[in-house]
Amino acid sequence: MPEHLLIESEGPAYGPGATRFVTDAAHLVRAGGTTALLLVDNAVFAALPGACDEVADFTGSGGELLVDAYAFHQRALAPDHLLPGARLVEMDEVAALLLEHGTRVVWH
Repeated sequence: MPEHLLIESEGPAYGPGATRFVTDAAHLVRAGGTTALLLVDNAVFAALPGACDEVADFTGSGGELLVDAYAFHQRALAPDHLLPGARLVEMDEVAALLLEHGTRVVWH
């Protein structure tokens, strides 16, 4: 289980706040923490190649990239277009992460 679970709901099209949040997630990974980043709502677009360099940096640093399957499919996106290492997740898995003792959760 990750030490940190960061949840992004907006994505890069909504301004620099989302990219700064993802950059913070990458800093946590590089500092040695186990960190998962969950993209929900319109942030799922950031899981596509070329959409957000900061997300690619996060995964390249060793972060775990989770993508809300429901939001992803609602936007008619194809799973074979996900960034390498990204994983579609259902809400039951997210609920388990949220309830895991010791996991710190931050939602943006």
